[in-house]
Amino acid sequence: MAEGEEQIVTPWDVQATDDDGIDYSRLIREFGTTEIDEELIARVEALSGQPAHPWLKRGLFFSHRDVNKILDMVEEGIGFYLYTGRGPSSESLHLGHMVPFVFTLYLQKAFNVPLVIQLTDDEKFLWKDIPLEQTHKLAFDNAKDIIALGYDPEKTFIFTDHDYVGTMYPTIVRIQKCVTANQARGIFGFSMSDNIGKWAFPAIQAAPSFPSSFPEVLGGRNMPCLIPCAIDQDPYFRMTRDVAPRLGFHKPAVIHSRFFPALQGPKSKMSASVNTSAIFMTDTYKQIRKKVMKHAFSGGKATKEEHRALGGDPSIDVAYQYLTVFEFDDDKLKATHDAFKSGEMLSGEIKQVMVDCVWEFIQKHQQSRTEVTDELLESFFEVRSRVD
Repeated sequence: MAEGEEQIVTPWDVQATDDDGIDYSRLIREFGTTEIDEELIARVEALSGQPAHPWLKRGLFFSHRDVNKILDMVEEGIGFYLYTGRGPSSESLHLGHMVPFVFTLYLQKAFNVPLVIQLTDDEKFLWKDIPLEQTHKLAFDNAKDIIALGYDPEKTFIFTDHDYVGTMYPTIVRIQKCVTANQARGIFGFSMSDNIGKWAFPAIQAAPSFPSSFPEVLGGRNMPCLIPCAIDQDPYFRMTRDVAPRLGFHKPAVIHSRFFPALQGPKSKMSASVNTSAIFMTDTYKQIRKKVMKHAFSGGKATKEEHRALGGDPSIDVAYQYLTVFEFDDDKLKATHDAFKSGEMLSGEIKQVMVDCVWEFIQKHQQSRTEVTDELLESFFEVRSRVD
């Protein structure tokens, strides 16, 4: 991609300009973040006493702000908390939505820290044509998908903005007073035709970065915060980091993931509003296979003969890209890569390998979700201490 060409990466829109997808090196330069390197990964392993998650080693999580400072605090015996979230706009999460939650669960277990999960039902009401009552209901549906990954209610607090904003409000207004309308427009691109709720919302997403939003949950401690998220959410936390010193808090650290590509290819991310672009956690094996075989962008050649002779391109093949996320066996992944690249494995065959791999993950999740009772759901939303 030429330096002058425009790619769009905002909290509401992600578009690449060519078939190679988003230029992440360019994002690191433009956003001013730091690339995750082997030294940082080694520190995570040493301080957690756990092997690094495959997504760290494979670069799915590729960029950060001040994770090194969080690790410095861990070395000094200072605790931190995790914060991530979800904007509920569909009844079920899709595979792309699962990435930050799976990785956050790894971090929570590795470092034995509390976690807060914000469900921004208000955001989806403000940005989409969905009634507020519906976004509120979807938040609880989505919470079941999150809980089914294996979170511990004694360490995890889930909340909707609709229900919990009152407790956060003193923190929200302090943030709002620190950010001018010109700054908000410069960061988020708001226009004078946008409703005022959109202009006010960034402070609501920023507030959970500060422990003052959780007087009961975090026990009033001034704990630093680490936020795992996709890099399109970074503008919120650039703003948050700017105001943190003025409010007397630690700047939140952030660790960024790449986007999970749509089935149609890496030029856009998987979207809950485009059914054929996404694999949902409620899909059946038959539905998944049909979507993948029909819609998944292939790095294979036009004919079987040409593919056998010239081989495929795993770097643009969506089935292979999904395998780099959900096939944790490095030897299996390499064998699939080499077979497809050499032409030994055809496009339909690598798609089938991907379908079986993804189905194993989804099938286990579907079973776990049936075990999320209303009582268990309520326990995650209870406002009580999550610290030892």
